[in-house]
Amino acid sequence: MTGDHSSATLPADPARAAAGAGQVLGPPGAVYVKLADCHLKLDSKHEAANAYSDAAHCYKKTNTKESISCLEQSVNLFLEIGRFNMSARYCKEIAELYEQDQNLEQAIVFPEKACDLFQSEEVTTSANLCKQKIAKFAAQLERYQKAVEIYEEMARQSLNNNLLKYGVKGHLLNAGICQLCKSDVVAINNALERYEELDPTFSGTREYKLLADLAAAVDEESVAKFTDAIKEFDSMTQLDAWKTTLLLRVKEALKAKELEDDLT
Repeated sequence: MTGDHSSATLPADPARAAAGAGQVLGPPGAVYVKLADCHLKLDSKHEAANAYSDAAHCYKKTNTKESISCLEQSVNLFLEIGRFNMSARYCKEIAELYEQDQNLEQAIVFPEKACDLFQSEEVTTSANLCKQKIAKFAAQLERYQKAVEIYEEMARQSLNNNLLKYGVKGHLLNAGICQLCKSDVVAINNALERYEELDPTFSGTREYKLLADLAAAVDEESVAKFTDAIKEFDSMTQLDAWKTTLLLRVKEALKAKELEDDLT
């Protein structure tokens, strides 16, 4: 009996089929896990992977741990049968679940896996979205240099693509903010020079002015100037939560330095 023939005898939606027959097989997620087990016994890996993903989506709102476990099963099965795009897609979902749980140490692992898989399939747009996620998590985890390298690489790549050029200043702003978090004034000023060389139009942008003003405020150890620079930029273009969080870290470090200087 082949996998295809065997899988055809199983209900497409076991949870609904069981309910229609007046049977109680357990929570929908558990039913799909049982279905996945049946498919595996019949060596129907594709169907098993789909059943695990259905189980994961049933568990998503009630049991994050089970949802992640089922998605990991799905990822591994799709890898075994060479469906790399599907594996990558579910890696992204796992990352989102870990992010919701505030478990960034685990969350960062899965966009990296997804990125590698998308790149192997030459799905560049999806790979780039994963890179942005990796950089975001890296900065939140205070792995600033890793984030800087990703954002700078994305800026370089975007310059050579007419459709992506508009995003260059955003990538450089993100890279610059991560540089500021490293509390190295020389490094941020060197970075700004590099960014001007990379994209001569960058020095005329509000993003460049913000970074230059913030770097000057850090150099002068002035919390007031740092705050004013952010307010000026934010009045025209609202900073998102990620940028705000990182800039608050820099501001707090600046406050501590200012206080330390006052005490000496």
